Amino acid sequence: MWWIYALLSALFAALTAILAKVGIKGVNTDLATAIRTIVILFVAWGLVFWRGGIDTLPTLSRQNWLFLVLLGVSTGLSWIFYFKALQLGKVSQVAPVDKLSVAIAILLSVVFLGEALTWKAAIGAILVIGGTLVLIL
Repeated sequence: MWWIYALLSALFAALTAILAKVGIKGVNTDLATAIRTIVILFVAWGLVFWRGGIDTLPTLSRQNWLFLVLLGVSTGLSWIFYFKALQLGKVSQVAPVDKLSVAIAILLSVVFLGEALTWKAAIGAILVIGGTLVLIL
């Protein structure tokens, strides 16, 4: 079932690139990020209340809070840089570079999470990097 959610994530990420490219034309990218964040805020909290997740809020540990806050900062910075890149470059170049996050995530998972680097993951990361180079050069 996870792969269905992953495919939906990829679909909406692709759609995001197209919508962002059109939506940020002539707009300050920081303002665009703020507007996008407000929409996400309402959607996310709406889902929390609709699906009953608010009951688990008191069970979050300090570690949960710390890493969720760091996640928010990381996501926000990612969006800010992504929007600026889209404003300056072509979607067909920006999106593949952004997807280098796959290879970087594999590396970081090995370094920080102690995950095993399998041959399959290593080859996949190399192919992602190679594909990105083909698309941007």
